[in-house]
Amino acid sequence: MSREIVNSSQMATMSQSDFTRLREFIYSECGITLADAKKTMLEARLQKRLRELNLKSFSQYCDYLFSANGVEQELTDMINQVTTNKTDFFREPAHFEYLKSKALPELTRLKKSLLVWSAGCSSGEEPYTLAMVLQEFGCSFMVLATDISTKVLEKARLAVYDEERVAPVPSDFKRKYLLTNKDRTKRLFRVVPELRERVKLRRLNFMDGDFGFREPIDIIFCRNVIIYFDKQTQERLLNHFCRYLSPDGYVFMGHSETLLGMDVPLVPVAPTIYRRKR
Repeated sequence: MSREIVNSSQMATMSQSDFTRLREFIYSECGITLADAKKTMLEARLQKRLRELNLKSFSQYCDYLFSANGVEQELTDMINQVTTNKTDFFREPAHFEYLKSKALPELTRLKKSLLVWSAGCSSGEEPYTLAMVLQEFGCSFMVLATDISTKVLEKARLAVYDEERVAPVPSDFKRKYLLTNKDRTKRLFRVVPELRERVKLRRLNFMDGDFGFREPIDIIFCRNVIIYFDKQTQERLLNHFCRYLSPDGYVFMGHSETLLGMDVPLVPVAPTIYRRKR
């Protein structure tokens, strides 16, 4: 396919037919639902891919994406542009309080070592928060952290955050679990090696039939992730998650998410916190 270099000052416009093609493809590959109102957002986010591929139009982009080579080479980059990644250290603090006071004491009476999954880990703040809390509790653990975006997984692997990002971390945790940059003017912090070793990062698409987990998971943090899926997909995903959940396992959801009307083997134990039915 011939690719003419696009003037960076020119912005391609996405037709409704191209939006429909892309929306249906994103839904089939990732389960993410894009309403009509998201057309402008999708157009803006994919402009970068058009520039990098030297494509003049979204029609050309669709032709490339849906070609044999395009699906293999472009899917990951497209997903990196499309997905939203919002996260913070100690986001929704009540979840971590419940973890310390209720979930961990209960689970450690049953098991010597815990496996915790941060599903949709973004740039790593959530799994490293979990690792800090688990380390403080004093139990043996491993945190599995997954995301569909390779771009945010690279950030999570580096585990380097600026001063603003680490602001929610309690001061005693900062002293224990964050290293300061030698150049103090940069105000950068890195998670200590001992915690990084306890967090295993890998790419995972929730549309995959087999997540590849070989051991039962004790705690799942899946917060503000399923809001991007339709109700049918949400229910299917949660049932899939529960197939990997240990009999006494917990699921922590986001405050904007609900299981109301879903047929899933979970019972509420606190606001947005669920436990597998016994």
